[in-house]
Amino acid sequence: MSEYDVAVIGGSAAGLSAALVLTRAGRRVVVIDSGSPRNAPAEHMHGFLSRDGMPPAELLTIGRAEVEGYGGVIVGGRVSDLVPDGRAGFWSLLDDGSRIRSRKVLVATGLRDELPDVPGLAERWARDVLHCPYCHGHEVAGRQLGVVGGAPGAARYAQIVRQWTHDLVYFTGPGTLTPAERSGMGARAIGVVEGSIEELVLADDHLVGVRMADGSVVPRDALFVPPRFVPNDQLLRAAGCAAGEDDWVTVDGTGQTSVPGIWAAGNVVDPRAQVITAAGAGSAAAIAINADLVDDDVRHAVEAYNHGYIA
Repeated sequence: MSEYDVAVIGGSAAGLSAALVLTRAGRRVVVIDSGSPRNAPAEHMHGFLSRDGMPPAELLTIGRAEVEGYGGVIVGGRVSDLVPDGRAGFWSLLDDGSRIRSRKVLVATGLRDELPDVPGLAERWARDVLHCPYCHGHEVAGRQLGVVGGAPGAARYAQIVRQWTHDLVYFTGPGTLTPAERSGMGARAIGVVEGSIEELVLADDHLVGVRMADGSVVPRDALFVPPRFVPNDQLLRAAGCAAGEDDWVTVDGTGQTSVPGIWAAGNVVDPRAQVITAAGAGSAAAIAINADLVDDDVRHAVEAYNHGYIA
């Protein structure tokens, strides 16, 4: 079958949660997933009630099985474009040339993390180079930690990381701290190292320090890096979905975009959504999508009834 009630583009927490709700509502659902979740490098996820510490891939495997158990279809591939079908629905065009028609679309394609250009940083990502203290702070609590500054809000981010350790160093360029930020660092005993980071220092496949441009090495066991969040929202933008002042695609409380028939959920529209938050957003969007489908069903039934047919 290439026609469905809903095409869910993106098969991580938001997309699979939406698909689960919709399949349990008796809807024909296809999940189209490129197979590259944002948290793939992470060994465990945290903060998800009843699933704390579970490997992310295991959650997705279980979720896929649940969706398929209710009749949902999982398709591997990347959607390159969304095209109106002329009947208030959409064609999802895949890179392999195939296309799938659906009455409604939920985009849950997530985001990607852009890291500072520091040698070795990307290779240690989700291991001992981390981005979310709420996701990983407990696992490195009490150790020698560092925060790589430079991004907007990084000094405040360092103050949050300070909650997990008494030995924290903030790495930043010269002259970037405001007087208030510097005062706050001193008041909470956060060390400040100003200069350029040359590279990370490893031993036995573990981070042991940060080498500065002047050759000095600052011992650290783990680094927190506030990355630049870049949404994978090309489909939404190409479809004409409106963006807000922050240049992120906007949605209402149910995840509906400015384009009728297109919803979005998870990190593609909410950079701060953790796994459990994204799952909740997907579920909320699914309920709204089903309600919209019901409205369509009623309208079509009334039209058929008025022409002498019983839907």
